[in-house]
Amino acid sequence: MVIWLVGLSGAGKTTIGQALYKNMKAKHRHTVLIDGDEIREMFRHDQHDDAYSLIGRRMNAERIQAMCAWLENQDIDVVCCILSVFDEISQQNRTQFKQYFEVFVDTPLPLLIERDGKGLYQAALSGKTKNVVGIDLDYTAPRSPNLLIKNTMQEHHLDGYVQSILDGVEEMYGYH
Repeated sequence: MVIWLVGLSGAGKTTIGQALYKNMKAKHRHTVLIDGDEIREMFRHDQHDDAYSLIGRRMNAERIQAMCAWLENQDIDVVCCILSVFDEISQQNRTQFKQYFEVFVDTPLPLLIERDGKGLYQAALSGKTKNVVGIDLDYTAPRSPNLLIKNTMQEHHLDGYVQSILDGVEEMYGYH
């Protein structure tokens, strides 16, 4: 099972993914969490000039996709949090993985800019940073996610978001 959480930077993918992982791990020991930022850091891909260009983002996405496939083939469940700007990778996931569930964490860009915990959006808007998805790189929402979460960034909604993912996965695959 690969659960692929996608959305813009700061949308809440990692927060929701961590809570989902914790819930799943309690029931299914063979569960891992993959976070796009952590993988980029682990491979030191965040230290290259082109790391956040479309080429660098594709390389990171392909690595993560391959890692998910490798884990799924070992019967390990994966919760993956990734920005995912390439529709073709999401489409490949639907045929490559035995069990794939895509969740689009949709948070309005103005709210992301307002909250901007990492200062990413402000740096891009002021011209200090380039290659920021949603600002100078286009972001197209997934065409057909299995679940859409309209994240309002209210912490008390977190358990409900996790439950809606678990319900969707159970309905689609009988997984619980």
